[in-house]
Amino acid sequence: MATRNWTEVTEFVLLGLSSWPEIQPVIFGLVLAMYLVAVMGNALLVIVALSDPKLQTPMYFLLSQLSFIDIFLTTITVPQMLVHTLSVHRTISYNCCIIQLFFFMAVGSMEGHLLAAMAYDRYVAICDPLRYSTIVSHRLCLCITLTSWVVVSLNSLLYSVLVSRLTFCGNQVTHFFCDITPLLQLSCTRPVVNEMLIVTEGVAVVVSPFFFILGSYAPRMHSVAALRKALSTCSSHILVVLLLYGSVIHMYLRPSSSYDLDQDRQVAIFYTVVTPMLNPLIYSLRNQEVKGALQRLFKKFCISGNFQPGSQLPRPTILCASV
Repeated sequence: MATRNWTEVTEFVLLGLSSWPEIQPVIFGLVLAMYLVAVMGNALLVIVALSDPKLQTPMYFLLSQLSFIDIFLTTITVPQMLVHTLSVHRTISYNCCIIQLFFFMAVGSMEGHLLAAMAYDRYVAICDPLRYSTIVSHRLCLCITLTSWVVVSLNSLLYSVLVSRLTFCGNQVTHFFCDITPLLQLSCTRPVVNEMLIVTEGVAVVVSPFFFILGSYAPRMHSVAALRKALSTCSSHILVVLLLYGSVIHMYLRPSSSYDLDQDRQVAIFYTVVTPMLNPLIYSLRNQEVKGALQRLFKKFCISGNFQPGSQLPRPTILCASV
């Protein structure tokens, strides 16, 4: 393709999840169903965590924030993808593409930070339960959340600015949203600075929570019995972490020569739709307190309306230990 200055690219063409027109209705139906389940499930979890008196603990505050992030994450990309799936025109303006990239990277990184904060909550609850209420507080969780938002926003802003300064040769993006990997592939020259940034600063901001989570489990892995107990009691959290970071590491932390954009856009569906859809199911079905809160909520609004909230809050519990 002829080289063009980046200022001449006023819009990008998103090629979608698949190039086969005959399966577009199937893709539309499946993704729409998963999107609705993700939004409704996470919204219900947010309502329950914030309204039920028995769930007014730091852990459930973090869980409600995770559900909010999942709603935001999937809404950034999926509605546009659904419209483009059944449309001939699949364009997105240059500015909207950069804005979408910024929000996607910020919100996606924030999910890892919240999982790390939840892992810290578990670590204190298991290893120092007597001091849990003094160490882990709502104030601490709020400070962690706000600080994480600042860090991921600055990180995402840096990536977005660098991408906007690239010179693009063409405007067809082999993806269903504006992600950094397919945009780098459109660069007329090899974006060395961007690639170095992904390996260095990207690892520090995006992947460091993963290593923190692994470190939080290390004190509980001193024997086979302890390992078995950790896997049985914290399987929900472990499953969510593996789903998220397995796809993220595969997508971004590998040599650029091994990029397969057709495969990458299929893998991307896991952390944009599947993981947000599974999170509320994993945490609610594996947790008796959440299931109890859901039953009380349904009883209050759908059956008798005579729900009487408990007057005494329970002592701090370990979410991953609830089976």
